[in-house]
Amino acid sequence: MAILISGVSIPFPAPAATAAEVRTHGTRPISPKAGRALEILGDAIEYLTDEYVHDGGLMSADDPCVEAVHLLMARHRVIYFAGPEMPSLADRIRAWFHGN
Repeated sequence: MAILISGVSIPFPAPAATAAEVRTHGTRPISPKAGRALEILGDAIEYLTDEYVHDGGLMSADDPCVEAVHLLMARHRVIYFAGPEMPSLADRIRAWFHGN
């Protein structure tokens, strides 16, 4: 199954990010389409969490709203980490001094 957000097809279910993906120090170039998808996903996550808190929901792993937020957050990570990581300034300087 896939969902279409502003011309970007987002397949589900989204895999969880690994620890290696989460520990990054550089920046990532993000295309305008990916940036728009990240913005829409962020808005959806914010809306669902605001509604959940407003309705007085109890945090439960089996709650469909919590599952939806986790699914959206996982997809957000996948889109963000899909872009190549650019080396940090320190990494570029280090590579320049070592002739790499």
